[in-house]
Amino acid sequence: MLETLVVLLAATLIAVPLSRRLGLGSILGYLVAGIAIGPSGLRLVTDFEQISDVSELGVIMLLFLIGLELRPQRLLALRKDILGLGLGQMIPSALVLAGLAYLAGIPWAGAITLGAGLALSSTAIVLPMLGERSLLSSPAGRDTFVVLLFQDMAFIPLVALVPLLAGSQITTQVPWVWAAKGLFAVVAILVGGSFLIRPLFRLVGGAKVPEIFTATALFLVVGTAALAGWAGLSISLGSFMAGVLLSNSEYRHELQADIKPFEGLLLGFFFISIGMSANLGLAIARPLLVAVALAALVAAKILVAFVVGWIRHRNLGQALRFSLALPEGSEFGFVLFGVAVSAGVLAKDQADLATVVVALSMVLTPALFAVSERFVVARLCNKPKEESADPIDDTSPPVIICGFGRVGQIVGRVLRMQKIAFTALEKDVGQVDVVRRFGQKVYLGNPAREEVLRAAGAETAKIIVVALDDMEETVAVVETVKRHFNNVKVYARARNRRHAHRLMDIGVAGLVRETFYSSIRLTELVLEGLDVPKDRALRALELFEEHDQRNLIATQQISGDEKRLVQSTREAAQELTELFEADQTERS
Repeated sequence: MLETLVVLLAATLIAVPLSRRLGLGSILGYLVAGIAIGPSGLRLVTDFEQISDVSELGVIMLLFLIGLELRPQRLLALRKDILGLGLGQMIPSALVLAGLAYLAGIPWAGAITLGAGLALSSTAIVLPMLGERSLLSSPAGRDTFVVLLFQDMAFIPLVALVPLLAGSQITTQVPWVWAAKGLFAVVAILVGGSFLIRPLFRLVGGAKVPEIFTATALFLVVGTAALAGWAGLSISLGSFMAGVLLSNSEYRHELQADIKPFEGLLLGFFFISIGMSANLGLAIARPLLVAVALAALVAAKILVAFVVGWIRHRNLGQALRFSLALPEGSEFGFVLFGVAVSAGVLAKDQADLATVVVALSMVLTPALFAVSERFVVARLCNKPKEESADPIDDTSPPVIICGFGRVGQIVGRVLRMQKIAFTALEKDVGQVDVVRRFGQKVYLGNPAREEVLRAAGAETAKIIVVALDDMEETVAVVETVKRHFNNVKVYARARNRRHAHRLMDIGVAGLVRETFYSSIRLTELVLEGLDVPKDRALRALELFEEHDQRNLIATQQISGDEKRLVQSTREAAQELTELFEADQTERS
């Protein structure tokens, strides 16, 4: 086992950095490493099953960590999307694939099983693939997660239904023992997660032994998965449920920190085991059959998912990203095909072909996705939207908000409470879609363009608020306003002092550094917690704010001279100390 571990780590160290450097992502590196060292490659590791059981812990931990990020309230709010998107993607995919299998000469029972199994996609492949590109929060990323969550839940009844396809005599038997075990496992996870886990962590935390807390966290994840597996349920779904139940607990962040290192390494081993399991011997013996089956699987799932994604967002880039995340088969397919062979629904050679096609699709998908992100989707998603900017109804608002993210929405909500009309502009299609889902009015358009601002009523507006997250885009909008609509006052969001100086150079009417006032308020709470008298705390904060504002103005002219800026900062710190001392002397 020690030699196997050395080979696994060596293959990881070579393949993964190379794959990432080529822009193909780490998952493809793991899969290729598995193929290279496995039975179909150099045969350095021939018994991949000796690591597959352990590596499955990576998938379990991945689902647990995902559950920790999802509050039960959020999961409840997603229920319509889970059913709508999940069914909308899975049923058409299963029907198309089952039809193709039937046309290939497989009887209906086997064709239906193949269609259902191949319609599943790999959570373990897709979520890390999206996560390492920071795409999980994108519209396509959110929809993909919803579909995968539905599929994880659908896997349980699929396994139960496969034997029913073997013959009608089974349909008269109600699996009471299986149902009772499943119900017991679900209740145990719900009760334990709600009432028992927190006291356990308090007890362990009181021992002040970090490694015991880590062991408890691992016990929780593995124990929950084992309980679900014992009951015949999806082990990953069991760990996901435990994570959701603990998402509101005070131990959430510590659990994440303890489990994350194990999850990353074990998930990498899982991908390696998938690569090792790819039966390239069958692909070599019957290359045309395997190639046609693989192409049919990938093409069918991409087509169905693209249609679903297009109906959902009416955006070419997001629809393509959604469809290219889901064409691979799932690790659950291996289990389903094994059950089908045992029940006599699938022939052994049919299951072997399906297994190798699934494994190859897992290798192909990260490469397809990476190529698409680099050369196609990025251009579609970042394509200027001027030609598709929304027509604006109100052309005479007193306020225009450029950028309707975290900052812009707060400004808009307060203005709405005061019954002050405003027009909100946002260039990010995904953000517009999210905001509109919650019933807020926002227009798609790039506020850095003169014609968009003019259409929004910049000529008659009193104030333009620039609340964009990107510093360069903020500067571009302010420059456009100053160049074409100099009569309007501009208030802007600044990321830092240097950004503030650039905006001051252009001539904004006012600006707010995004962390300044929150830091002032946090400091006030700290002083309050230390029982500093309120008048003394407020006076200190007032002195600091006045001094910092003067220093910001004073350093505007030298913002490009780093040496003078450093010297000025030191002098300002000394001046502030003297100011505090003088104030204390006067008040004593």
